[in-house]
Amino acid sequence: MPATIVPYTSATDTAAGHSTWRDYYELGKPRVVALIVFTAVVGMFLAVPGMPPWQAMLYGTLGIGLAASSAAAINHVVDRKFDMKMARTMNRPIPTGHVTTRQALTYAGIIGVASMVILWWLVNPLTAVLTFLSLIGYAVLYTVWLKHVTPQNIVIGGAAGAAPPVLGWTAVTGSADPHSLLLFLIIFAWTPPHFWALAIARRKDYAKAGIPMLPVTYGVEFTQLHILLYTIILVLVTLLPYLTEMSGLIYLVTAVVLGVIFMRYALAMRKPDASDQLHMQAFRYSISYLMMLFAALLLDHYVQIRL
Repeated sequence: MPATIVPYTSATDTAAGHSTWRDYYELGKPRVVALIVFTAVVGMFLAVPGMPPWQAMLYGTLGIGLAASSAAAINHVVDRKFDMKMARTMNRPIPTGHVTTRQALTYAGIIGVASMVILWWLVNPLTAVLTFLSLIGYAVLYTVWLKHVTPQNIVIGGAAGAAPPVLGWTAVTGSADPHSLLLFLIIFAWTPPHFWALAIARRKDYAKAGIPMLPVTYGVEFTQLHILLYTIILVLVTLLPYLTEMSGLIYLVTAVVLGVIFMRYALAMRKPDASDQLHMQAFRYSISYLMMLFAALLLDHYVQIRL
């Protein structure tokens, strides 16, 4: 049965929510966090020639995952009034009245503090500091400010979402190698075409909520052009791990094939008759794209084929 929607009012902030564990699970945006944790774990494996220490992997993964979930919960609180206006988000725990803002903030605070304790004392201070900066970057800089003041919000704010592989790397080594920054650069270049495809498909929702996403402020055609340009940048950036001898032929072939498919989507979205369904297909593919690309990096790390 569909969730019961409770119209958002100021009383919703403090009223007793009828929450279950599933509501708190959704507050943490599990699908988004899963991708974040996956790229962080790949960064851990790529940081060392053999297997990374299990303690760093276990506590690093836990700490990074909790921090990402904390940032997601804060995002739910800050965006609660906007979420109520959008079909894509109106069934979230706070707009439905299942969780109050006080409960959500308490939850975010508890798991956020837990993540910092774990990372600082059981991993290393550098990872804790970088993870905290990423949390603030997403939950405050992007959600509170950038998202509502500039159509370039996802470009600038994408730096926080690109940090996980670097966090995974530092969790294992205690330092940020230049190769870890290549992983950062890949996700940074991937974020705009990934999110703008969704923004085009949901542009009416964003316009209704008053959020200045690129297709709302500059139109669909302008956004489609920028998706194509950023996809070209992305494809070029994904060649860098091979060109710097960080990876070999397995990764190179995978990156080229995945990049060609992404380019086909970007070009198809430039057509005048491109539908919202096509943009959603591109958005979904972009998620699979990133997962497969990082999986190829991981496989190539242990099954090396060089010319």
